[in-house]
Amino acid sequence: MVAVLLLGAVLLVVAPLRHPLPLPTVAPVLPASMTIPGEPPALPWPRSGQAAVTVDGLGTLGTSGGTAAVPIASVTKVMTAYVVLTDHPLKVGEQGPTLTVSARQAAAYPQEQARGESLVRVTAGAVFTERQALQAVLLPSANNMARILAAWDAGSVDAFVAKMNATAAALGMSKTRYTDPSGLDPDTVSTAVDQVILARKAMALPAFAEIVAQREATLPVAGTVKNYNTLVGKDGVVGVKTGSTDEAGGCLVWAAVVRVGSVRLTIVGAVLGQPGAHTPEQLTAVFKASRSLVRAATAALDVQTVVRAGQAVAAVRGPIGTGTTISADGQLDVIGWPGMVVRLTADIPPVPARLAAGAEHGRLTAVAGDRPPVETALRSGALAPPSTWSRLKAHR
Repeated sequence: MVAVLLLGAVLLVVAPLRHPLPLPTVAPVLPASMTIPGEPPALPWPRSGQAAVTVDGLGTLGTSGGTAAVPIASVTKVMTAYVVLTDHPLKVGEQGPTLTVSARQAAAYPQEQARGESLVRVTAGAVFTERQALQAVLLPSANNMARILAAWDAGSVDAFVAKMNATAAALGMSKTRYTDPSGLDPDTVSTAVDQVILARKAMALPAFAEIVAQREATLPVAGTVKNYNTLVGKDGVVGVKTGSTDEAGGCLVWAAVVRVGSVRLTIVGAVLGQPGAHTPEQLTAVFKASRSLVRAATAALDVQTVVRAGQAVAAVRGPIGTGTTISADGQLDVIGWPGMVVRLTADIPPVPARLAAGAEHGRLTAVAGDRPPVETALRSGALAPPSTWSRLKAHR
């Protein structure tokens, strides 16, 4: 009888130890996203007209002046060059195929000049390479060469304009309508936001970016021509295109390459509709407004710490009161600005019953905008199964 009682007591004690322990569970400590602390940047938007600024890979820094479509003058030529280079790609430094100025195109020059158009001098039979023609369009903003290039590319100016509008639609430029390849026609309209979309695509073409960064070029017949965009070479500005008419005011689409930490970033902006009685006043106004935006956008960008080394990422809860913490091994820094949202992803595999202190257990990733992710290893604290005595006590 005593033996039976002793056996029963032993079985009663041992029984809880025969049940398998549940696996530890993981509870996130960090949220799936965080906002970079601080006051969001307030850019010096122009008092009139429209403006938009974006940072490649990070997103928009804002807009001003509404979203109504307005005349854009020679900013139109960004699309002209983009369509030509899409149809006839050029490598950096490559001259490309040639085009010949017809007698009819050359004969139009005096009338175009009488209208006060922006032109390069041409003569019948003059031969331009594709690069030279694009330089004429993008640097001294030659309306006549925009029309000559359009006819060369598509067979007629009207057919080329149809291509321009189809390209705008494909790029999502929903408020843009082109009626001519030069922008002289005030019915060619767009928005600052749409022009930023186009400028980003155009600057991704090496030949386009190379040309708009030039301060001058040498052309057949015309000789040396200057870039109307006098911001090039200042504050990191590497392009893109000016425009001015009575209807459009002063317009500029610009791109600036800046260094933040060890990273080079491109800021792209558009400023439309700046006031002035004539082209020099209009361009002076748009250069001033644009330069202020370039500098403010550059100042807003910085290296931001979103996770500190040793910061808790997740809490591990084991059975019967056991547990530990999983923490970031290193610091995670992203480029951004205060108020920007950063996505955080913790990839933590199932936690076993036992972990050594400092063991690598997962990865933590931070992503700002569409920039490449930054990551660090995750390290665990020590975790051991509960002792026999703890298990017995838990079942008393």
